[in-house]
Amino acid sequence: MLHEKLKKYLDNDIYPMHMPGHKRNESFMPDFSCNIDITEIPDFDDLHNPQGVLLETAKLAAKLYKSRESFLLVNGSTVGILAAIGANTKRGDKILAVDNCHWSTTNAAELFDLELVYIEAEIDEMSGVPCSVTPSSVTSALERNPDIKLVSITSPTYEGVISDIASISEVVHSFGALLLVDGAHGAHLGFSDEFPENATTPGADIVVVSLHKTLPALTQCSLLHVCSERVDTCDIKRMLGILQTSSPSYVLMASIDSCLRLLDSDGKRLFHEYKKNLDDFSERIADLKNLSVLCHGDDSLHCGFYGFDIGKIVINARKAAISGSKLADILRVEHKIEIERVCDDYVIAMTSICDSPEGFVRLADALVAIDEIY
Repeated sequence: MLHEKLKKYLDNDIYPMHMPGHKRNESFMPDFSCNIDITEIPDFDDLHNPQGVLLETAKLAAKLYKSRESFLLVNGSTVGILAAIGANTKRGDKILAVDNCHWSTTNAAELFDLELVYIEAEIDEMSGVPCSVTPSSVTSALERNPDIKLVSITSPTYEGVISDIASISEVVHSFGALLLVDGAHGAHLGFSDEFPENATTPGADIVVVSLHKTLPALTQCSLLHVCSERVDTCDIKRMLGILQTSSPSYVLMASIDSCLRLLDSDGKRLFHEYKKNLDDFSERIADLKNLSVLCHGDDSLHCGFYGFDIGKIVINARKAAISGSKLADILRVEHKIEIERVCDDYVIAMTSICDSPEGFVRLADALVAIDEIY
């Protein structure tokens, strides 16, 4: 039934403005069928002790992301966050996170019996979107809790807001703590000067990214990057061995490898075309009166944002006097566009290098049409 339901859904001509980043665009994906669904047979390496082909993939990931060492994740970024926290704390330790962090951070605190201290997220009044985490807020929290062992910051956020990782890392390290960046939504960053840098380069100790969210990779394909000498990679390996499946999918690992090799060989061209599509989209929605798109069209970088990932399309419907759920319904039913996330006043559409120019035009035209009605 599930397979039939999925096939039927594909016949509805609904455009996916949501993850996974491959956008069901088969031209970006080799044939990932059951023909390559194997186990750890000779010459195909072992995820938990890579010595051959899987080690080559991990080394390519480290080269592309400029990390000290990278680890393949087949259980999503969730397992990377759990492993990073578990490997660098002991029972009773304190960790610091923002109160809107992903549940993998709160689950890690429960799983490893840690005390979780929160920074309260500030909200941008114009958009209702959480602002960047500021170095001063991290400083204040660490001054109140100097025994904190690890700080977890989400950058970029679900909405695409980026924090000043370089300055935050200086603060965190001055207190003797480690900085973990949940960069699940930023796997595509750092491959073009037209996009923000990835958190792997400005000073974080560990960065976890989800390839499947914004790049051509199958769901659950992610990476954990160790970026500094402050982290013992042996502890990371041990924790991943505990938390990741003992039967890793070669379909997923092949997808990770394929994605990385595409970035290595053709990333510059793909991101140039991606930026052009985003620029064209901004031009098409520049005259919106009642809907607004965060940091697109005539909306510039907000004062509470250190940076922004323009790959996220955050559509605010507050002035149009409709809810986010109503806007999502209109896009789905009337315009055959499925978005990623629904909030009270806004919805989030996710884009990637795999989106077609027609997909961006379709979304822009839908927003213009809705703007004229509401």
